Amino acid sequence: MPGAMASLLRSALRLLPITLALGATSCAAEDPQSVTTGDEDDLTSLSARSRTLRFDGYVYVSPSASDAEVLSAVRTQTQTAFGALRTAEIGVNSRELKDVDPTTFKKKTVTVIDTTIAGDKGSPMMKVSYRYKDLAVVPVAMAKRSAITLAVMGKDYRSQVDRVLKECTANDAEAQDFQSSIWYVFDPSQGSCQTAIAKEQKAIDDASTKLADRKTQVSKVEAQRLYIPVTVALGADKTNKGTDYPEYDRLYTGGVQKDRLVVSLVNGILDHGEGSDMDSGYEEWFTTLREVLKGGLAWKIAATDPATDVLSFTLTGGKAVKANGFGDFISWQLSGTGYPAGLSAADRADLKKQVYARLTRRWVKLEAPVQVSIGGAAAKPFTIEIDTYFGAESDATPHKRAIKNSDVFIYNGHSYIGYGPLDPSRFSASDFPPSYQLLFIDGCVSYNYYEKDYFPLKNGGTKNLELITNGLEAPSWQSGYALGRFLATLLNGKQASYKDLLDAASDTDSLRVVDGEVDNVYTPTKTPIVVTK
Repeated sequence: MPGAMASLLRSALRLLPITLALGATSCAAEDPQSVTTGDEDDLTSLSARSRTLRFDGYVYVSPSASDAEVLSAVRTQTQTAFGALRTAEIGVNSRELKDVDPTTFKKKTVTVIDTTIAGDKGSPMMKVSYRYKDLAVVPVAMAKRSAITLAVMGKDYRSQVDRVLKECTANDAEAQDFQSSIWYVFDPSQGSCQTAIAKEQKAIDDASTKLADRKTQVSKVEAQRLYIPVTVALGADKTNKGTDYPEYDRLYTGGVQKDRLVVSLVNGILDHGEGSDMDSGYEEWFTTLREVLKGGLAWKIAATDPATDVLSFTLTGGKAVKANGFGDFISWQLSGTGYPAGLSAADRADLKKQVYARLTRRWVKLEAPVQVSIGGAAAKPFTIEIDTYFGAESDATPHKRAIKNSDVFIYNGHSYIGYGPLDPSRFSASDFPPSYQLLFIDGCVSYNYYEKDYFPLKNGGTKNLELITNGLEAPSWQSGYALGRFLATLLNGKQASYKDLLDAASDTDSLRVVDGEVDNVYTPTKTPIVVTK
């Protein structure tokens, strides 16, 4: 796979527009009470356990700070817990931990004393303590762990990025790429960070001994500290222990189109290479479709958009080549087999290059006719449709088209730290069909970026929407295979449970969870569905 081994994990920032990367803040103007959340026990997962999470922190602000300024300062700090939790393999539900509850704020006026200056009279500040609560997903190994010691950063950490980078990140290529969003890679578990935290704490302890009144005074070094240790408490395991299924009866009666199950498969550029080099995401896309086509249905290319003949090619040397179907593209690219006779190595390379150019950023509609019987009723003609697109980047147009016009939406690509084309703030209720949908967003940390804020946009919420997301970075390597197995299992006519579907995609399982499924009523024993060719 071209470039695949150089990009085993997706880089969430690599394709992020620089204006967003520099301005990726916590959206401080939002009302923290405006976002609705699901139940605490509505997650299905194989690798993760759903738990509650809380920690206590504090910030120092001006005594005259407004409520909005206080909230902004607290959100600036809670955002830095994102990296600390992520590197500890804990995913949280609130977007960058922005859903701070102001009712937990406790304000206290203090005098900040510079203990290096004899007789310093100090200056007034306000210490605001808070408690942060959220839903979290943790690895199975942490299912019974009650707490973990981490850290957050002080409000002025952005002016000390170089120090944070060296002390409290891996300081590798990824961390250096994230300097403008250093909170994303903040890792207090690094040995150098533990040393820095301990050194800073000793300076604070030494300074506090010089204070005349520790109840009303704090040292300047305390007020300006960079690292603040926190204990993250984890609540009881809230993971769904039952067996739930997609609403197959709704999928096989037709949602966005009568008598059709419409799947939209959108694959993004992974390498962001220049020139004509094939992006590694291209082969992941083909691998997904290869697994689906293995199911034996009679898939045909029904249309393209923009419209063109995607099966006929004229090579540089003048030879005409005709593909029999999409399966030929897959064979040529993935296994180097199935070529028409008489093609040289140069001809084959030319043909693959032309196929790549013809298919990239073009919608291809694949259709397979089947017969469907639901609940013992007479079988009826039905069509399974896959609308697929390779080459998505930061433009939201392909994603909006897909979500608006599909029963099942699957995305394989970058998350852009959540500020990319799938950012819920780019969507409104009108961007979703009224029918039942399943959305699988296979990008980095998609549980944090997308899971929570989509449900309020969908008419009926969890009654009409299920989301599959990742708690941590999902690897790009083998993502095509995992998604292909997921989609093939979904469409094989055997009505797999969500646990079976997650197992099918387990090669890239990164704290992957299903939400919105607990209120589903479909079971194959009560409503058997028979799908035949």
